[in-house]
Amino acid sequence: MTAEEFVARLDEANQAVLRRLEPDATLKPEVSGALTVTNLLKVALKNEIEATEIAARWLVGTSDVEVKMAFARQAGDEAKHYRMIADRLRALGFDPHSFDPLAPGYGPLFQYLDTLKTTVERVAAGQFTREAIAVVKNRQFIEFCERAGDRETAAMYRDVIEPDERYHHELGRTLLLRLATTPETQEAATRAARRTLELADELQKKALATAGIHHAPGC
Repeated sequence: MTAEEFVARLDEANQAVLRRLEPDATLKPEVSGALTVTNLLKVALKNEIEATEIAARWLVGTSDVEVKMAFARQAGDEAKHYRMIADRLRALGFDPHSFDPLAPGYGPLFQYLDTLKTTVERVAAGQFTREAIAVVKNRQFIEFCERAGDRETAAMYRDVIEPDERYHHELGRTLLLRLATTPETQEAATRAARRTLELADELQKKALATAGIHHAPGC
């Protein structure tokens, strides 16, 4: 199939999986303590630093200038989000310098993404699919913040972070149209996207079983 047909089908398959998830049970991460905006933002710090680092690792691993710039843009945005979230935590009375988001180690999704070797796999998993997941998670987190009466955090995500994630997803779409042009590259992209969704679903189920946590933001 053409690259245009393939990307449309991959997007449809991704969205079908995301739609099947219950609205209040989508992609639940581990959270220590009560379900509060502060504790969910601490989860967000880990998500953002992992997203920053994986984009930076991939940036130096490709010679394709367009891809380099896409990963550079994403790394910069995720680092910006980290700083914004840290500032918001400080305003909420929590010192972000007292907290190491990577103390428990890198998460399973980061570890999987770090195994991907080809550019088409990285774009399909890290930008096209993971950022689509982030849009869903961020939308739910915004709703959670509004119900909790934290309009400032909701606005930060609605006005800055979520638009950035949507842009990363669209960058992934643009790159896939150029990269996923053969049966081999299309199969590799499909496999990477599917595994990304599977890992996110596994993390959701684990967190629901162990902590009943939901609404944490994406990256």
